[in-house]
Amino acid sequence: MIKIMRNHKPGKFFTLEEKERIVAAIKEAEQQTSGEIRVQLEIKTPAPVLERAKELFYQIGMDKTSGKTGVLIYLATREKLFAIIGDEGINKVVPANFWDEVRDIMQEHFRNDRFAEGLEEAIKRVGEKLKVYFPYQVDDKNECPDEIIGKRI
Repeated sequence: MIKIMRNHKPGKFFTLEEKERIVAAIKEAEQQTSGEIRVQLEIKTPAPVLERAKELFYQIGMDKTSGKTGVLIYLATREKLFAIIGDEGINKVVPANFWDEVRDIMQEHFRNDRFAEGLEEAIKRVGEKLKVYFPYQVDDKNECPDEIIGKRI
């Protein structure tokens, strides 16, 4: 079996088709919920992964969504580390283990070098879970771009 080495640069970590599938998963998930989901890639994290994800969460304005329903999925591509951050509006109402299932799904896919599939599945689950607490509203507007964030994505 030949193992294909993945390019760790954020703009080249996913193929064009994988990027399109991830963005489509974000759009589909956001059709079910008033929450906002974003994916951020970096080659490596300059701080502990959860600390860096929190820093980026505020830097890109995920805390500015109405209802405080922003979600950031952060991935440090070279280190293959990730974190999922939900805003305070979400964390005030969801059970303590709300993010565990999403984390476990991502870990299983990532261990098998299926990063796009892991993100797609995680985004789908986040949308389903948020739908329960923050269903889509007719007047809902997309507050954040449905794109993967990273240098030259």
